[in-house]
Amino acid sequence: METLLIVDDDVSLLETLTMHFEDIEQDGQPRYQVVTATNASAGLTAAQECLPSVVILDMMLPDRTGLEIIEEMKGLCGDARIILVTAYHDMETTIRAMKAGAFDYIHKPFPDPAALDLVVERALEYRQLSRRADEVNRENAAVRLGDIVGTSGSMQQLVKQIGKVTSSAATVLITGESGTGKELIARVIHNYSYDEARPFIGINCSAIVDTLLESELFGHEKGAFTGATTGKPGKFEVAEEGTVFLDEIGDMSLMLQSKLLRVLQEREFERVGGVKRIKLRARVIAATHRTLAEEVEQNRFREDLYQRLKVITLQIPPLRERREDIPLLVKHLLERINEKVHKRVTRVPTEVMERLTLLPWRGNVRELENVLTRAVVLAPGDVLRGDDLPALEPTTPPEPGRLAAPMFAAPAVDDVSLIPTLEEAERQLIARAMAVTKGHKGRTCQILGISRPTLERKLQKYGLAQSQGPQVPPSP
Repeated sequence: METLLIVDDDVSLLETLTMHFEDIEQDGQPRYQVVTATNASAGLTAAQECLPSVVILDMMLPDRTGLEIIEEMKGLCGDARIILVTAYHDMETTIRAMKAGAFDYIHKPFPDPAALDLVVERALEYRQLSRRADEVNRENAAVRLGDIVGTSGSMQQLVKQIGKVTSSAATVLITGESGTGKELIARVIHNYSYDEARPFIGINCSAIVDTLLESELFGHEKGAFTGATTGKPGKFEVAEEGTVFLDEIGDMSLMLQSKLLRVLQEREFERVGGVKRIKLRARVIAATHRTLAEEVEQNRFREDLYQRLKVITLQIPPLRERREDIPLLVKHLLERINEKVHKRVTRVPTEVMERLTLLPWRGNVRELENVLTRAVVLAPGDVLRGDDLPALEPTTPPEPGRLAAPMFAAPAVDDVSLIPTLEEAERQLIARAMAVTKGHKGRTCQILGISRPTLERKLQKYGLAQSQGPQVPPSP
């Protein structure tokens, strides 16, 4: 239901227009809620309270002219479209009205109410298009499928699932560790689900306290709480027929979970402090880094909401489980970073790329992007240097037999004879590292954190230089 504010000092005209617009229906429901005022002061107050979608504003009012209050009216009701009406055919005033931001300027008496209907409907249509365009620009929603980078089996399977999801409007739950790109996946689903631009409205449920989060999601009416001096539409309302992305939904309180469940079930909601039912027309995509099944077992997440959300579940693999995608990601991210910081760092030496593939990446793709951004900013030329990478300890190499377990186990009994000497421990460590890297000295140096000359001396010292395919010595 759209709110229509009519400001005119002709009481009989107000009554006629109110009955006319209140009789219009859409899908069996009233199309308009009509609010009226007979002077400029009352009109401004009504605009602040009801947040109209369209304002029909008379040019000549008892206290001020419509032209005088149009700027103030626009400031109070945001993106509402204002239609100025007058009984005088004055070309200069028409020009001034359009310059001041009026959507249209029409004359009365209206020869046919249907003509006014067309102007109002056109105003609503332009408001909706403008709102969509603003959201698209603000949220930078120009995300393509090509922004999902990776040729690993897990990523290929994910892309196939996304293709199936875009053909329906079902609720989607995206799971994955922090930094894996859950919002990127949500945007791709959104963009490939519709042929025309629609709003994508994202909100981080863990970044806002409960009282504010409820207002952000559902909106609020004037006076609903301290500080609510005006009404405000919520994310569900602003999204219209687009997408609402609820990031980190696993951190939402049980109280809000209950309200969200009702919205998903009934596809309707009310603003905080309001009574008017508003239809939910947007698709809901939720994301979390938590395992919601475990949260349900711990009574931290409602099972009925979990069942409602996981109609379709997409699991994004962590970066450490698809290391073969890292070179492609590095290339893709460097292009974006170079454009952002206005540099041309395009060359990545083999040893630097190998080091990047060996790092643990606990922060996943987000951490990789941050590391690359720092390295690009510090690079003096067009080469990404290893010296510009942070001193992160490489762990869990991708090859079988990686050094994932402790090198030396503690003795089962208090027997000092089982503890190796420092030299023996060093020899075993170097031999094991060489075995893991299959004799690759450059990567062995990276793992051990030593220089190439130092490694050569140690290999000579422990008689490992002539070994072909060194075997891992048994732990004592």
